[in-house]
Amino acid sequence: MLEAPVVGPYSLGRRRTWNMGTMLKILIVEDEVILAVELEHVLQEIGHRVVGHAVASRDAVELAAREAPDLALIDVHLFDGPTGADAARIMTRDFKTAVLFMTANPTRIPEDFALACGVVTKPYTDQGLRSVVGFLEECLKDGRATRRTPASLTLSPEYKQRWGAAA
Repeated sequence: MLEAPVVGPYSLGRRRTWNMGTMLKILIVEDEVILAVELEHVLQEIGHRVVGHAVASRDAVELAAREAPDLALIDVHLFDGPTGADAARIMTRDFKTAVLFMTANPTRIPEDFALACGVVTKPYTDQGLRSVVGFLEECLKDGRATRRTPASLTLSPEYKQRWGAAA
């Protein structure tokens, strides 16, 4: 656990009031520790709070239940195998967490994106990550896209329609 939990302002299942400048609570689900540390650093630099890091799906689901993250960044293939999609589906369905896959294996993502909002294919750049997280933050707060979808982000068909996002 990296920090104590805080009640977050966002839920996919119901509307919450957002204050501009509100940081997102983000859960990192990544079995490559060095990559997870780099992700955490970039996310903190842009003003977000990392509420935990998990290397396996069971740990990720437990952290999501306890910390109620606004967004989870999930690799498809974790320490316990190709279980990222299962964790994503549970977090989205049961905890109303927005999920973004970050993977070198986008073909392993189910057709329905396991209810996730999209995918960023590895390798990615820090600037690309910043752009994607900023875009998602705006969409989560406003319920719609206010700018073009970043080039490094592939939105799921459901979220492309929900947010009216332009490619």
